[in-house]
Amino acid sequence: MVKITYIEFDGTEHVVDVAPGLTVMEGARDNGVKGIEADCGGACACSTCHVYVDGAWIDKLPAKDPMEEDMLDFAYEPDPRLSRLTCQIKVTPELEGLVVRMPERQI
Repeated sequence: MVKITYIEFDGTEHVVDVAPGLTVMEGARDNGVKGIEADCGGACACSTCHVYVDGAWIDKLPAKDPMEEDMLDFAYEPDPRLSRLTCQIKVTPELEGLVVRMPERQI
């Protein structure tokens, strides 16, 4: 299991164990983390799993693909550097300790 910290907009932290192979979105959904809605179920067809990745982690993640870039245009207050869609981040052992922050709202 890989520990990921999800921080709600109000500062509430959730440290969750997520199985490698799942996505960061699935980890939030499966553990009842508020703030990640995941309306499309992980198909990269909405932006309701948008988060801001902690700056210490952003360069450790795989690059955004063009579809994710396009969907982030619909996110609430996207940050060009820190915004990611959690459905597009596969959990690997290298992500142990990843920290993501939820926006004030989705869309």
